[in-house]
Amino acid sequence: MELGVIGLGRMGRIVVDRALDADHDVVVFDIDADAVADAADAGARPADSIADLADSLGEDKRIWLMVPAGDPVDAALDELEGLVDGDDVVVDGGNSYFEDSVRRAKATDAAYLDCGTSGGPASAENGFSLMVGGPQWAYDELAPVFDAVATGPAGHDRMGPAGSGHYVKMVHNGVEYALMQAYGEGFELLANGRYDLDLEAVARTWNNGAVIRSWLLELCEEAFHEEGNDLGDVADRVEGGSTGTWTVQEALEQEVPVPLIYQSLAERFGSRADDGRFARRLANRLRYGFGRHEVPRRGE
Repeated sequence: MELGVIGLGRMGRIVVDRALDADHDVVVFDIDADAVADAADAGARPADSIADLADSLGEDKRIWLMVPAGDPVDAALDELEGLVDGDDVVVDGGNSYFEDSVRRAKATDAAYLDCGTSGGPASAENGFSLMVGGPQWAYDELAPVFDAVATGPAGHDRMGPAGSGHYVKMVHNGVEYALMQAYGEGFELLANGRYDLDLEAVARTWNNGAVIRSWLLELCEEAFHEEGNDLGDVADRVEGGSTGTWTVQEALEQEVPVPLIYQSLAERFGSRADDGRFARRLANRLRYGFGRHEVPRRGE
């Protein structure tokens, strides 16, 4: 399949590389000329503008946006206006707010797929989990690319109509917040409890057959191995919060209780005041493990 990719940051480049590895023909554009050149060296065809990318794709355009949520998505869609039609498909693979995706689906001439993407840069080798909303025919058209970018056919599915993909990803992130908080609190108790414990050994043991084994727990083990039992100079500051905020707002609107997700979001906001909580320091480091987010350090 011929695929255009707009946005060559960490996640966009993974989309390109995995599509190329599956023998898809990929055309790329980014405002960073060096990023375009690097992708071209890997086998993609470079474009010098969004219009050039669209023109290079010919008929039945299949375009994947991997740009930051918000204004950059709307700016890219504005540039595609008049260059795509109802036979074309545009995928938004970023962390867009689901109501924005509903609006964009209505306003865009092409079929619009909102694609929640989980796994972060650490999933470059194994592939992402993709939660897709939008027309069934458009999802079916992109299935070969989704197979390549995800872990395989089981790593993606159509969630429902426009907005549903990013809606599911929003709730996914709320659950992620709560899981990170639970691990953080458990290890904080172990770190300050009755015994002098090797937390890396605890995490490793739990990850071998225990009920609470998971990838996040593997990242706990990695954090203790690389930072030390006391997490070294990792700061008590957990960045992020937008998708968790959206989850809590939606829960309030739907009158669904989400106390664990709410409390984990509150802990993130509370971490902006430096009181040294171990649980939040571990959550800080875990964000690097799965998303390669920068780790704020003490004294910075």
